Amino acid sequence: MTMTEASGVLEKTALETYVPPAKPSLVGLSRAELSDRLGEIGVPEKQRKMRAQQLWHWMYVRGAQTFADMTNVSKDMRAELEKHFTVDRPEVVAEQISNDGTRKWLLRLPGDVAGRAHEVECVYIPETDRGTLCVSSQVGCTLTCSFCHTGTQRLVRNLTAGEIAGQVMVARDRLGDWIDRETPNGNRLVTNVVMMGMGEPLYNFDAVRDALLIVSDNEGIGISRRRITLSTSGVVPNIARTGDEIGVMLAISLHAVRDELRNELVPLNKKYPIKELLDACRAYPGSSNSRRITFEYVMLKGVNDSLDDAKLLVKLLKGIPAKINLIPFNPWPGTKYECSDWDQIEKFSEYVFNAGYSSPVRTPRGRDILAACGQLKSETEKLSARERQALRAMAMTD
Repeated sequence: MTMTEASGVLEKTALETYVPPAKPSLVGLSRAELSDRLGEIGVPEKQRKMRAQQLWHWMYVRGAQTFADMTNVSKDMRAELEKHFTVDRPEVVAEQISNDGTRKWLLRLPGDVAGRAHEVECVYIPETDRGTLCVSSQVGCTLTCSFCHTGTQRLVRNLTAGEIAGQVMVARDRLGDWIDRETPNGNRLVTNVVMMGMGEPLYNFDAVRDALLIVSDNEGIGISRRRITLSTSGVVPNIARTGDEIGVMLAISLHAVRDELRNELVPLNKKYPIKELLDACRAYPGSSNSRRITFEYVMLKGVNDSLDDAKLLVKLLKGIPAKINLIPFNPWPGTKYECSDWDQIEKFSEYVFNAGYSSPVRTPRGRDILAACGQLKSETEKLSARERQALRAMAMTD
C-alpha cells in the first residue's frame, strides 16, 4: 500500500508490485551506482571508475543498445556484463504518426507487474526551431483532473529512473538522433524534454530527479536544464525540491483562478489551494525573468474563459516571473467539456498580453492520434493478444 493523492485528500491506493527483469538494465543508474554494479561482478576497485565512465559514454552519448556495440571495452568484460545486465530501454509496441508530423510511441516497460507488463506513452513534437519530447512518469495517474483523458486511468505504479530516461533514448533510437562518428556535431532532433506525459512527476520525485540529472548531464544525453520543463498539478511540498535538486524549468497546471472551480478541474487543489501553490512558485529557486515559470491554462468554453477570469489571473500572478500558455481544449470521447471559441481565446490572450505577460496560444498537435495535451491514454488496453502482437510486428519493421 502507498499513500497517494486522490480527489484532493490523502488516500491509500494499492499499487501493483513491480518485479524487475532477471537481468536488470543499467540504464538509469548514476555513475556511482554503475561503479557499485561493476563491483558486484568482480571488477577491481581501481578499474571501476574508468569502466563506469565507458558504460556511461556508450549508453548516453552513443546510444549503444547492446554490450557488443561497446568496441573499446574488452571482449571478456563485454561477455561478463552480458551475463548479468542489459542496456535495455522500453520496447516500442506501436508508433503512430500524425498528419502534422507528431509521433506517439506506445512503450512496453521492462520487468513485470502482477504477472503482466505495463505500457506508457510518450510523444515527439517536431517544430521548425526545436523538437520536444513529452515524457511520462507513472503508469496511469492518481489525480483525476476532470478535463484530462489520462486522468481517467487508474494509477498502477511509478516508473523507474531508467524507464523515464529510457523514453528519451527510445526517441533518439527511432529518430536516428544519436551522435555518430560521421556526424559528431550534427543537429539534434530531440532538443527539449517536457515532463507532461502520463502521471504526476512530483509524486515520483526521486526517480524523476535521477532521470533528469542523466538527461541533462553534459557528458551524457546532454539536454540543457533550460530546455527541460517539469509540469506539476501543484504538489507544493516538492516544488522547492525541484528547483534545488533538479534545477529545471517549472510549469504549473493551473487551469482556474478560483478555488471552487479548480477543486473540480484539478482535485489536488483541495489539499494545496491556489494561494499556497502560488506562494511556492514565488519562492521557486532560480526563477527570474530569464527563467520564467509557465502557467498552463486549458481553455474550456463557458467554464474558465471569461475576461473576469483573465483579470483575476493577472492579479494572482503579480510578482511571479511568469508566462501563460493558453491551451485550446482537446476533446476526447466522453468528456463534458468543449473548447472555448477562438474569438474568446484571442480576447483572453490579448488581455493577459496587455498586462505584461507572454500569453501564447498552444497550437494543437497530434489530435488525430490522441497525442495532444491531456490525451495520453492507451487504447491498446482493449486489444486482444493477437492484435497487440500485430502492432509490435509493425513497430519492429518500421
